[in-house]
Amino acid sequence: MADLKDFAEQLVNLTVKEVNELADILKEEYGIEPAAAAVAVAGGAAAGGGEEAEEQTEFDVILKAPGGSKLAVVKLVKELTGLGLKDAKELVDGAPKPVKEGVAKDEAEALKAQLEEAGAEVELK
Repeated sequence: MADLKDFAEQLVNLTVKEVNELADILKEEYGIEPAAAAVAVAGGAAAGGGEEAEEQTEFDVILKAPGGSKLAVVKLVKELTGLGLKDAKELVDGAPKPVKEGVAKDEAEALKAQLEEAGAEVELK
């Protein structure tokens, strides 16, 4: 187990150049074309150099205000989150609060549209 932890630590600390070399070795010697290497290289370059801006892939759907139709918003929040009625009401009453966190862009936009249709003010972060 300790050996795997050490190995994982080494992988995490690879430079962009080392990741590229590793990808080449895996491809040439073992016939493995690592798709994740491109992601790791892009992520490593953005984190290391700070030159590239990473595109946001996860969004938080924040309920800013329930709007005029609070009951409809509470029911929708209950349905979207799976919370009980009391918890959904507390979430809506405590706005601004996150309804869902770490969701994909498409899902976040769909949730925002549904909540706005019910009368709520919503923000994506």
